[in-house]
Amino acid sequence: MYDLAILWDWIAFSVRWLHVITAMAWIGASFYFIALDLMLKPNATLPKGAYGEEWEVHGGGFYHTVKYLVAPAELPEHLTWHKWQSYTTWLSGAALLMIVYWVGGELFLLDPTKAELTLWQGILISGGSLTIGWLAYDQLCKSKLGESPTVLMLILFAILVVMSWGYNQIFTGRAALLHLGAFTASIMTGNVFFQIMPNQRIVVADLKAGRTPDAKYGKIAKLRSTHNNYLTLPVVFLMLSNHYPLSFATDYAWIIACLVFLTGVTIRHYFNTMHKTGKGPHWTWAVTVLLMLIIAWLSTIQSGPTLEEEEARDLTAYEQQYASAAGFEDAYDVVVGNCSMCHAREPVWYNMQWAPKGVYLETPADVARHASQIYLHAGLSRAMPPPNAIQMDDEDRAVLVAWVREVRAN
Repeated sequence: MYDLAILWDWIAFSVRWLHVITAMAWIGASFYFIALDLMLKPNATLPKGAYGEEWEVHGGGFYHTVKYLVAPAELPEHLTWHKWQSYTTWLSGAALLMIVYWVGGELFLLDPTKAELTLWQGILISGGSLTIGWLAYDQLCKSKLGESPTVLMLILFAILVVMSWGYNQIFTGRAALLHLGAFTASIMTGNVFFQIMPNQRIVVADLKAGRTPDAKYGKIAKLRSTHNNYLTLPVVFLMLSNHYPLSFATDYAWIIACLVFLTGVTIRHYFNTMHKTGKGPHWTWAVTVLLMLIIAWLSTIQSGPTLEEEEARDLTAYEQQYASAAGFEDAYDVVVGNCSMCHAREPVWYNMQWAPKGVYLETPADVARHASQIYLHAGLSRAMPPPNAIQMDDEDRAVLVAWVREVRAN
């Protein structure tokens, strides 16, 4: 029964909720420890091997934190490991990517106006790029470039620029930015799983065996943690981008994504410096505002296929199965009559510049391509159209439901 689509949508919502919760936990912990590390102050009375201390007040209590540069002389009975936040964030994100962009790939992943790909080819590129990206980055960090952090960061940025452009050549704008975020997030979680945690386990094992841990393991972890620190904010932007067509549905979305990475650097540099010295460099905010103004300007430059070109395009197999189904003509009339005033390449609704979520509902191919979303948003629920825009009657909603269920029944 096609109403399984409702269950599937709730599964996607639940996984997204989990992803957001664990991401909050991971980012919060990461930002806290970066700030704590930068605020540590030396004290002659600290135990041997201690690097610095910090006193904090929160929730009505006082906290005294001491950091050891390598490790304490004696390992305590209890250690709290901060790892589940990263792992669960990545796993839930990977699951969400599969649900939305693999299972729903015909709609959200593939763009027939950019590249003629089958769904399995798109999925292969999707998963393969994330794996290859981590392997390439890891090898760069292990090379001599690891001794030149600034040069390594510049190379990493160049890789992100290439990936941003590459994704935009084959995927939908929404999928391109999301995959760039997943590419970056995979590097971040890979740092935790393959480098930071294993090296920390080596240090703990050495302490238990009575050996002096090698300081190189802390140095490696520091490099990877620094990368994660500067990459976090751009990843959050990319994960939110699918809600804003001006970020993903314009000609220069790939450049916008690259500039966002630079804003992540300027913002984090301000806070990192403030935590370390008590005063942040205010020029970083001027640079950030300038970058955002450039991003806003780039988002207004848009061409893309015209309505005439889109009407002349051959329908994909996915679109054809809905466009040729019984009831499509009636459903098409309902959608055009109730939705296309906003979901158009040139919306006619007052003060609206771009179609909401970048969804167009003008041509038969448009309507067929978004059949599942129409079914959920305007058929089963009353999410669309907004009631203050137009009142869609129950008979019209029933037409949409009957059309999609007819396809799924066959």
